[in-house]
Amino acid sequence: MSDNRPILVVNGPNLNLLGTRQPEIYGSTTLADIENLCRGTAADLGRKVECFQSNHEGAIIDRIHAARGTVAGLVMNAGAYTHTSVAIRDAVLAAELPLIEVHLSNVHAREPFRHVSYLADIAVAVISGLGPDGYVAAIRHLVARET
Repeated sequence: MSDNRPILVVNGPNLNLLGTRQPEIYGSTTLADIENLCRGTAADLGRKVECFQSNHEGAIIDRIHAARGTVAGLVMNAGAYTHTSVAIRDAVLAAELPLIEVHLSNVHAREPFRHVSYLADIAVAVISGLGPDGYVAAIRHLVARET
């Protein structure tokens, strides 16, 4: 039986600047484009997504806490917090939600500090380097896990 709760898509710091920020790394797709892509993907699967973006660690933690028991899963591009935030990791664990970690770029082809993720070992999957299609794959995978 399918879970009818929405999927939460969380984007972290600086992702609000997508489309103009380092397009050679992140492309020209905006955050609004990605959110629309996520909504369309979910709709095709008979589901809904809720999208949230913040540059503030505490706001991200508060949103993850609020999601506990109200969403079916979490797709998160925590941005730089991926490599620094034990607090976001602890929030995900406390929320008891399946997590798929997403990165637009291939973080393993970038600076060494980006090779470390505080989320990867608690995630169902990590998708890196697929650009916006990574969000599509994450949503599809979360829904497929339910069947």
